[in-house]
Amino acid sequence: MLRAIYPGSFDPVTYGHMDIIIRSSKIVDELIVGVLCNKAKMPLFSVEERVKMLEEVTKDLKNVRIVPFNGLLVDFAAKMDADLIIRGLRAITDFEYELQMSQTNHKLEPNVETMFLTTSIEYSYLSSTTVKEIAAFGGDLSQFVPEAVAVELRKKMSTKGECNK
Repeated sequence: MLRAIYPGSFDPVTYGHMDIIIRSSKIVDELIVGVLCNKAKMPLFSVEERVKMLEEVTKDLKNVRIVPFNGLLVDFAAKMDADLIIRGLRAITDFEYELQMSQTNHKLEPNVETMFLTTSIEYSYLSSTTVKEIAAFGGDLSQFVPEAVAVELRKKMSTKGECNK
């Protein structure tokens, strides 16, 4: 059984993330979407909120499981009994960083491989940061995130007193 991890902060999950999740789920027997709890970052959504949104938007993908984690990715991979890490690439700048991380992970755990998937061209510009900025100014999110995520973004922005009033 080929089990893979697609890790990220997913703050929030975008159509670019969904593109990688859907395509990865067709390649592996089980895909674990690892939702990173990174204390160094200031996420808009809690880990629990991000997990809930991901569970909602992946509910029709039967071989996808959403699991929060913290610490080293290779330790999480060992805990999940996964031999493969999947990373999405949007641009050459992503590749430089991801290559370095892949090589470091391979040094820490030689039995875990990394596979890169290039994001479909229609999502190559898309990032969670961009989506949050559009949401903060009350912009149309329908092209960028699933409706369930757009609803949560609008709620979060209205309670945070952002610039969309």
